[in-house]
Amino acid sequence: MTTSQQDPNSEITERFSLIVDDPASFAVRDGESPWTADELTEVCRELLAASERLAKDIEQADRALSDMLRNSGDGAGDDQADSGASALEREHELSILNNSRDLQAQNSHALERIRVGTYGNCEQCGEAIGKARLRAFPRATLCVTCKQRQERR
Repeated sequence: MTTSQQDPNSEITERFSLIVDDPASFAVRDGESPWTADELTEVCRELLAASERLAKDIEQADRALSDMLRNSGDGAGDDQADSGASALEREHELSILNNSRDLQAQNSHALERIRVGTYGNCEQCGEAIGKARLRAFPRATLCVTCKQRQERR
């Protein structure tokens, strides 16, 4: 089979062998059907695509922030409003950059959990997070109960 004819999922299934070897070993809540290889492959595909988009966003935001810092000069001749607007714009770019980096780290963590077979288990109590929650937010690391407890603190 040539490269152009390869199964598009082959890279995912090679990198995340548990998806094919034992998809039913991934945790689900009572009453949910076990994970299938296709469902887990789709989650991986979504996370990898998001990671790719985020890498581009990070590069763009990093470049924009560097340009702003390089072109900011010493502020001579700027009035206070210009300086304030520049500071606000820099802070906005920094916020976007940090948010994208956080999401990228969450994606990487979710993919690592799939690779080692812990995806679907709450990192706090060990119970199943639930397929519905993971489909809505594939980077989730806590079940609903633990997440609510965390948010109350």
